[in-house]
This record gives sequence, structure tokens and C-alpha cells, in this order.
Amino acid sequence: MKGLFFTFCFFLFLFDAVAFSDTTNIPIGRRSRHDDIRNEQISIDKLDGKLDGTLRAGEDENINVQVADALYRKPNELRQWIETNDAQLPTNNDKVRYLRNIAEVLIYFRISRKQNEIKITDLPALLATFEKMLKAKVSKGSILPILEAAPYMVAKINTRIFAEENDRSAAEAIVYLKYINLNQDKILQTIAPFANESFADSLVVLACKLNPVQFYNYAQSDRSTVGKLIHRNTNNMVAQVAALSKTNNALFYFPFLDDLLTERQSIDSIKKYVGNGDKGYDSVGYFKLLVKTATAYSKRMAKPFFDTAIAYYGANGLLKTMQTKALQHFIIPINNLHEENNLAIRMRAIQPLAPAELYYMMVLGENEIYTSSYKHSFERLLQLMGPKPKGDSLLLSVNFNQFRKFIKMAANYNQLDTFLKTMPPERSEQLMKAFVAQLENNIEGAVDVADSYSSISNKTLQQAMLENVTDNERAAITSNNAKAKVIYGLLKTIFLSLNDNTIDLSAQIGIPPVYEVGDKYIRDAKGNLVEQVFFYGDKDGKSFYPSFRNSFSGKEWKVTEKKEWMEAISLKGNVMVFANKPLDNNDNLDDTAQIHLAKYLAEQNLKPAVIVHRGHSYWLERTMSRMPGDAKIVLLGSCGGYQNLNQILEINPDAHIISTKEIGTGDINRPILTYINQVFASNENLSWPKMWQSLSSIFSRDPSKSIRDSWDDYIPPYKNLGAIFLKAYNKKIQSE
Repeated sequence: MKGLFFTFCFFLFLFDAVAFSDTTNIPIGRRSRHDDIRNEQISIDKLDGKLDGTLRAGEDENINVQVADALYRKPNELRQWIETNDAQLPTNNDKVRYLRNIAEVLIYFRISRKQNEIKITDLPALLATFEKMLKAKVSKGSILPILEAAPYMVAKINTRIFAEENDRSAAEAIVYLKYINLNQDKILQTIAPFANESFADSLVVLACKLNPVQFYNYAQSDRSTVGKLIHRNTNNMVAQVAALSKTNNALFYFPFLDDLLTERQSIDSIKKYVGNGDKGYDSVGYFKLLVKTATAYSKRMAKPFFDTAIAYYGANGLLKTMQTKALQHFIIPINNLHEENNLAIRMRAIQPLAPAELYYMMVLGENEIYTSSYKHSFERLLQLMGPKPKGDSLLLSVNFNQFRKFIKMAANYNQLDTFLKTMPPERSEQLMKAFVAQLENNIEGAVDVADSYSSISNKTLQQAMLENVTDNERAAITSNNAKAKVIYGLLKTIFLSLNDNTIDLSAQIGIPPVYEVGDKYIRDAKGNLVEQVFFYGDKDGKSFYPSFRNSFSGKEWKVTEKKEWMEAISLKGNVMVFANKPLDNNDNLDDTAQIHLAKYLAEQNLKPAVIVHRGHSYWLERTMSRMPGDAKIVLLGSCGGYQNLNQILEINPDAHIISTKEIGTGDINRPILTYINQVFASNENLSWPKMWQSLSSIFSRDPSKSIRDSWDDYIPPYKNLGAIFLKAYNKKIQSE
């Protein structure tokens, strides 16, 4: 019936067009204009792949009919109105002009639709606005009020058609403001043609609030149109940033922009830590000032204010600068001395830091800090807190800012029980309740909670955490808070599954099997298992690559050396391993090798199902940007918390992720990859618990304590609860 209905509609539209032609005398000179319109109607009809008098915008048939009606009926009505309206359109030129406009609006719609700039469902509004503006033009009225009421793309297309010299500037300004309302991050890139408009100064202020660092970059070009616009602005915030653009080391001052604007701090008070150029920089004093400022700002961010300071977030904002300086001046120096046994030498960099500064250093260094660096820093923190350390006092001193991250890390490094014992039992109970509370608008916090649970060895504490999650789920059900019900329901199910392997997570939370990867599931259509290994051309990459290369025995593998990568094809089982060579990073040769390898794999229609990141966590961003997508197993060094987990799962929604709290170790990564390859080369399913038990037995007997300790820091996919939660949450949200 549905097909018959649309066929009827199609012939109805055609009949309407033919009837119009039969009843209206169209001069030969204008018939081609009518043909242009009809041809465009047909071209637009074909946008959904079929010429049938319909234009499908989705599953709602009422909307589809409205769109098709607008496509055929509205232009035909306007054609007839133009041809028969001799009173308002007495000349041939008038009629030709407006017929051409009808064709133009259809052409612009078709082009914009193909460029994905406009939706099919916008066609009725586009033509309705077009009709109003056409008739306003014919009546010598203004098109500007009509533009004001129109959506952005509708206004943009109609402005191209109708705006003339006398109103073009005003019309384009209206369209620009609609564009900026949708793209506030594009103000500085696009405002130059509108520098003399009345709204320009207020948009400059908005741009400064949204991205002061980008704003600073534009302010530096004080002779450009945008630069002049910035420097003429009298707003205090804008003037401060404009002044900073002419200051040495200006980005050092950006984290304090909020204080500078309110005169809580001055450029001179900060300058004593920043110095001039490369001289006089006090790295410790500067970090201490960052922490002091962050602590003050965190009060504003908490209830009841919920006020975020200017330049707190974003590139070169307070949080990012604090993280950068924590890594640069404290974490990297103590990591680099990880083989130094003398702790006075090993931990010298953090000696000047007070407890709050150590706290921020650890939580902001989550992605980079080594296990030993964390544990020694934690011990130093307790030492500085005095003979009777009070953990609750520490958290109060930082206004509980980043406290979930701190709790998560303490759990991951088996220090949570120690930390909780530094406060009265009722306080630790309250803290753990707060840890799992109010997660409905904090997915990152929920991931931290999930990650923590699998790391807690104290069964009493673990049980209390499960009960807190269950209590929050009950409260969400009672209050009918849909998002909270989803989050706490998933957390409860995942927590229960950790100690009960009979719980089928696939059935209960809608994700692929957690404990096993099927042989057929991981292979491509040709039966191949493709793996890609990312190496980096730094000291560690060059050091570990030879042993990785030599792990492919000639008895089991056919190895082919290419200029920029190696290929290892198993002699049985169709396992194919591709690894770029760790060519010199200083000349970006490793980067080029990865690009060329990715291109080669794409040309051969080989899509990796296993991705291995062999490098420091600061290279992980590049590896993630090169992942081709839909990998089933991802082997990392430190996964870097929520942000990286989220990005990995956006690219590979069903990935089983192996990660480690420490930097990945070649002597462990190789056996992991060898085990995986041997299983799939034998065409067997891969069981993670069985694999972990087997490798644990091997590594527990390793003579090297560092290897034994490093293996303990590796997390198997079925215990990577943060990844499991995020995977399940994303599936749940997408299905609703």
C-alpha cells in the first residue's frame, strides 16, 4: 500500500505540472526557464537514490510526504503565480528573473545537501522563506525581517539569491550572526569582514572568554584587521589579554587570567616566578603558585557557586599548565631515575613540594607516573602530613578537587587502605560514599570508580563499595533518574561479575564476550588475522625492536623486510603481523614509516584486528590517531585514564584492552603477543583467564624482580572494568 501511495503522489505531482503547462500560456522565450525548474525538481528527487515523486528524509512517512509536497507543489505554484501576475510583474525580464530565482534556490539546496550542509527536512522551510522573500521583493518590501526569522542555512541560501547592493551588507550580517550562534569557536577566523558592524566588539569579548589562548595568538598580529579589532576593544578582559600579547612568556600568565582581571594577582607578582625570557624562571615557585591558584578556584567550582574561572580549562589553561609543569619538573625527573636506589637522589625533584602540591602532581601525572615513582611520592606525602597524617584534612585543603582520581590511583597502586586508615572510620566511610555518589553527570568519575573496584584487595572495602553503588541505584530508581539508573545498574552488574564468572555480561549489558575472543570473530572475510605494531624511533623503541623482530622464528614465520617496516606471516593459521621500524624520531622517519605502512595495509585491504602500542604513553595520541578502527584487541602501555580509554573505544567500540599501570615492558609485551599469536595460529579461541594464569605462572618464576613487579601491573581485559563500563555505557546510550 505504501508503494502505491507514493506512486499516486508522484503522478499527482506530474499531473499538477502538466495541468499548469496546459492551462497557462507560456511564451516560447520563457519555457526553458520552466524546464530548468522541472529538471532541478527531478535532480533533487533523485537525492535519495530513486526518482519516484518522494524524497525520503527518514522513517516518518508524514515528514517524507511534506518534503515531497514542498519539492513539487511549491515551485509549481510559484511558477504559475509569476506567469499569471501581470499586474506586479508586467515585463518579460521580471518574469525571467524570478523564474531563474526558483531554479537557483533548488540548485543551491541540491548542492548544499550533497555537501551535507543542509538537511532534506529543511526543504519546506527553505521554500517557504523563499516565497516570502520573493513576494517581498516583488512588492518592493524588505527581506531583512524575513531573514531574521529564518534558520542559518535557509537564510544563507536565500541571501545569495535576493540580497542586492542596498541591503546586501545588512543581510550578510544577519546570516553571519546566525552562523556564529552555531559556531562560536570560529569568531576570530571569520569576523574580519564584519569588523565595522555594531556587534563586532561584543563578539570579540565572547571569543576572549571562550578561548583566551587562541585570542592571544590573534592579538599578537596587531596590524591585521582582527588584531586592530582586539586592541581597540575597551573590555577589561580583552585589554588584559591584548596587553599580555606584548609580554615575554605571555602563556605563563594565562592560567592566572581570572585573577589578573579581578586584580587578585598582577603581572608583576607572577613575573617574579616567570622571569624574563629564559632567565629567572623559578620552576618550583611557579608550580606552587599554580596549585595555590587552583585551590582557590576549586572553591568557586563547588556547590553552591558552580563557577568556573576564566582560562581554567583548555590548552594552556590552569589545569593543563599545572599538568605540563608537574610532568616537566617533577614526574619525568623521578621517572628517569627509576633505577637509582638512593631515594635522596631518586626523589630529589619533589623535595620542595608541600602535601597539596604533591597531591596535584600525582593526580595530574596519572598517565605518566611510574609505579615506583607513585609509591615513593605517596610515602613522601604521608611523611609530610606529620606523625599522625590526616587524609581528610589533605582533601579538605584542596577542596576535594580531583579526589576521585586520587582515590582511583591509590586503589590501583594498593595504597587506598593505607590512605583511608589516616582518617577516622566515619570519615573514610563518608569519603567512599562520596566517591560513588552523583555520577549521573560525571562519566569520567564513573570510569574511575569502575577502575578502582578491581584494584581493591580489601574485601570489606570492596563489599562496602558495592553496597554504596547498590544504594545509589535504588535511589535512582525511586527518583526515576534514567541516567543514574543506567550508570549505577551497569556498575553493580560489572562489580558482581568480577567475583562471579557465571554472570553473562554479554547478555546483561549488551557487549561482546569479556572473557574470550573467538577465532572466527577476530578474522577478516578472507580468514586472515591482521596485527599492526606501532614502534617509535626513540631510545627505547630502538632498544626493544631487535628482540621483537627476533621473536619470529623462521620455523613458524615467513618474515619479509621492507625499507620502513617488517612483515611476519605465520606458516599456519593465517596470522599476519606488520610492524613499522623504529626509524629516527628526530627526523620524523618513524612517523613517515607509520603513514606508509597504513597506506600499504589499506591498499591491500588488510584491516588490523590487533593493535599493539610499543612506546611511551606520550606517543599514544599518535597511535590512536592512526588506528584504522574496529580492532578487537588493543595492547597498550599505560592507557592514560578516561580520556584515552574513551578515544580508543570511539575508534574500536568492541576492543578488548590490555593495559598496564606502568610503562609497557618489552620483556612482557613479547610473551603476551606470542601467546596470542600461537593461540590464533592454532585456530583456537583465546581465553583471557587461561592466558593470564599461564603467563602469571611463567613471570612469577622470572629471576628479575622488575619483571615480576611489572607483570603485576598489567591488567587483563576482563579486569579492565573502566573499559568494560565505558563500552557498555556507550552501547546503552546509542541504543536509546
